[in-house]
Amino acid sequence: MLLDGKQAAAQIEERIASSIKKLKHRPPGLAFILVGEHPASRIYIEAKKKKCKAVGIQSFDCELSTHCTEEELLKNIQELNRNPEVDGILVQLPLPPQISVHRALSAIDPKKDVDGFHPTNIGKLLLGETDGFIPATPLGIQLLLTHYQIPLLGKHIVIVGRSNIVGKPLAALLMQKAPHCNATVTVAHSMTQNLPSLCKTADILIAAVGHPKFITPAMVHPGAVVVDVGINRVQNAKKEAHIVGDVDFDAVSPLTSHITPVPGGIGPMTIAALLSNTILSYERRS
Repeated sequence: MLLDGKQAAAQIEERIASSIKKLKHRPPGLAFILVGEHPASRIYIEAKKKKCKAVGIQSFDCELSTHCTEEELLKNIQELNRNPEVDGILVQLPLPPQISVHRALSAIDPKKDVDGFHPTNIGKLLLGETDGFIPATPLGIQLLLTHYQIPLLGKHIVIVGRSNIVGKPLAALLMQKAPHCNATVTVAHSMTQNLPSLCKTADILIAAVGHPKFITPAMVHPGAVVVDVGINRVQNAKKEAHIVGDVDFDAVSPLTSHITPVPGGIGPMTIAALLSNTILSYERRS
C-alpha cells in the first residue's frame, strides 16, 4: 500500500485552515530567513510559503546576501524574536561557510523555533517533555504513520541515517513512552557492520541516508513498512534530471506492506508538520 503524503498532508492543512478562519485577531505568522542564492533552498521556501498562504498563515521574508556576516544574520533573528506578529522562525539550511549553523539556530527564541532545532527543544524531545517543538520531518513521519494506522508500539524500527535533522531526533521521538511511539529503535549508518542483515530485521525501515536508491530488496524483510526520506536529484540515460529517494522504489515496493513514494511522501508531511508547529506556537503565545 502506498503511504500517500499528499493526501495525509491535505487533511492536516484543511484542519489548520479551518481553525485559522475562526481566529478573531491577527493571523499566525511564520518568518523565513534565506541566506544566499541556493536554488534548492529558494524552491523549498517558496513551497512552504505557498502552503502558508493556502491555510491563512502570514509569511515574513528575510533575505540576506551570500556574503552577509554572522552578526548581521543574528541581528535579523533577534528582530524577529521581538516581533509580536511572528510566531515561528525558520532559517533555511544550508548556510554559507562563514556562518555557524549552531549559533544561528541557537539564536532563535525556543518558543518560536517551529523547525525544532534549538538545543532547548532537542533537549525537551530527548526528555519526553511536551512543551517544546518536534523537528518537522520526524514529526511528519510520525503523523503519516499515525494517519495510516500503522502501529509502532513494540515494533522494531531501523533508521538508516544519523543526521541532526532526521535520524537522531526521529529516534528520540519514536522511542518515547507516549501515544504513537513506544518503538524499539535502532539507528544505523555508513559504518554499521552487516547493514543489510540489520535492516532486514526491521518491522519499519526508515531511509534517511542521502544516497539515491541505497535501500535494495536484499535489505527489506517481506511485509515491512518502508519510509523513504531521501530527496536526490539524478539524471537518467537521456541526461534528464529527476528526483529519486534513498530507496530503490521499483525493486523494493513489491516486498513491502506499505511504502512512501518520492516525491509525494515525506516532503508534503514535513511542510504540514511545520504549519502545525506554527499554529501550536500561536496558540501558546495567545
